[in-house]
Amino acid sequence: MGSNTVHLLVVDARRGGHPTPMSSTKASLRLAEAIDGSGKLTRRGADKLVGTLDEFAKIATSSGCAELMAFATSAVRDAKNSEEVLARVKAETGVSLQVLSGVDESRLTFLAVRRWYGWSAGRIINIDIGGGSLELSSGVDEEPDVALSLPLGAGRMTREWLPDDPPGRRRVAVLRDWLANEMSEAGAAIAEAGSPDLAVATSKTFRSLARLTGAAPSGAGPRVKRTLTAAGLRQLIAFISRMTASDRAELEGVSADRAPQIVAGALVAEASMKALNIDSVDICPWALREGIILRKLDSEADGTALVGGADRPTNGGGVDKSGKGAGAGESAAGPMSVRNPGR
Repeated sequence: MGSNTVHLLVVDARRGGHPTPMSSTKASLRLAEAIDGSGKLTRRGADKLVGTLDEFAKIATSSGCAELMAFATSAVRDAKNSEEVLARVKAETGVSLQVLSGVDESRLTFLAVRRWYGWSAGRIINIDIGGGSLELSSGVDEEPDVALSLPLGAGRMTREWLPDDPPGRRRVAVLRDWLANEMSEAGAAIAEAGSPDLAVATSKTFRSLARLTGAAPSGAGPRVKRTLTAAGLRQLIAFISRMTASDRAELEGVSADRAPQIVAGALVAEASMKALNIDSVDICPWALREGIILRKLDSEADGTALVGGADRPTNGGGVDKSGKGAGAGESAAGPMSVRNPGR
């Protein structure tokens, strides 16, 4: 359950095997836009959430799924009445909806990327742009050395910074400068972990941006190499920031649901690559959902927790900081986990 879309992925999966997608069903709920002025998910938003989850649970049952794993990200996580909503979901659908922390989003996405590229990729840096948050990670193992989650999602930035359609040139310039400042601490934390051998990006936003700059369409299959360059991204921003959302929706690779926030997503992608000193990224077809599936298979085999990696032992010590807001012991930029920095 993301900030924009609810996605049911039915897979045939076993430990040591390639998770094979059997069917995919999506619904656009835009939960992040259903948060009222007090920070609560509205009754209408909760109704849509419950109804969709109930429908998808029935699809899972009719598909012969042995187990349904339901997870929610930033929209539900940030809602001040999230506990009440989760209780209602359980009572009315029988589904236990689990909320992922931003750090777990980052960690699980990194796991999927590592499994996709393998050990030969060396140190990987990954960038993932969601509707409500931005996840960054870096590591040489399956568990990242650094995992960050920042409240810089494409939908959030659109609502807070680019309400006009098309966005004004001055607002785009101001957001660009603001993002550069917000990303500086995160960029330094990732850089401290070590220079990457491979820079990767995940999420629908990055796939759309890559397609708009000439990458192969989704119909070419997941194993076709797709890249996004910083130079191509700059040119793209200059082009799409002058267009209305309806015009952007006509571009190949941009859905009507994503068209309003693709400009903000492109600016977040640009700021991330700049802060990490990256000229290009490879687009990985696997992301959070695949990471959850892979971790589930691992947890059944070795008894490790599916989510929640706090206080994991490290060789050289380390800290794991997570939670809402910038409280004691937490990065001002957002939730943060660091493991063996400088390894």
